[in-house]
Amino acid sequence: MIPRYSRPEMAKVWEPENYFRIQLDIEIYACEAQEKLGVIPKGTARAVRERGAFDVARIRDVEREIHHETIAFLTNLAEHIGPEARFVHQGMTSSDVLDTCLSIQLAHAADLLLADLDAVLAALKKRAFEHRLTPMVARSHGVHAEPTTFGLKLAGHYAEFARNRARLVAARKEIATCQISGAVGTFANIDPRVEEYVAKKLGLEPEPVSSQIIPRDRHAQFFMTLALIAAAIERFATELRHLQAKGLLGDAAQAQPGAEREPYRVVAGDPFGGDPGPRKRRDLARA
Repeated sequence: MIPRYSRPEMAKVWEPENYFRIQLDIEIYACEAQEKLGVIPKGTARAVRERGAFDVARIRDVEREIHHETIAFLTNLAEHIGPEARFVHQGMTSSDVLDTCLSIQLAHAADLLLADLDAVLAALKKRAFEHRLTPMVARSHGVHAEPTTFGLKLAGHYAEFARNRARLVAARKEIATCQISGAVGTFANIDPRVEEYVAKKLGLEPEPVSSQIIPRDRHAQFFMTLALIAAAIERFATELRHLQAKGLLGDAAQAQPGAEREPYRVVAGDPFGGDPGPRKRRDLARA
């Protein structure tokens, strides 16, 4: 992430140390499950848990040689674990680790964003009630229309952020899935109970049907939700910028008696717009 635009708590989610730490946890839980099922020797999970370690720089060095990040990670783990490392990752495919790791990272990022949205909603609600009777001029087509209140305007933004919060909760649930199903998702070389065990340990739900990867529509929903939240922030920021301005296009001329004004441009089929008040110049001949 770009340090200038990143908060420490969000940047930490995506740091390489956290990225590989999550992958190590996945491998440890998978070993625990396989050990319980009698697939790998007893004591393997303990060895991985106690001696399992990694060095990001070493992983990158190995990756430059073999061009495979997961094998580089497992190679570095084996250097620390010893003979028991031969049972790590047994029956799994790289995406089992990578996609499940990404699910955890996105879920953690969503938790941070949900806390932020709660703070925004609390501030908007407070100010909306505070200014429920604060009068201001509303605009239609960018020019003065009927009176409104600043509180009502803030209430509209509150409602939008509340909808986005609900969307993010749904998106977090959708992305919080675990895949430990082996090559092409057939469970041919790994017991489905391993996936169930790992998912429970990580606070995820098993992916019902995977095909080598967790289905990408889950990720699409997550990022579309982030786009809607970003759009809501942009709309609110633009609104505040307009409200603090001394006037919009045409206001200065309209404020001077006798000055020529920009004609109100109408929409075809709706010559009078959405505001019935007398403030707009109805120059239908020029429109």
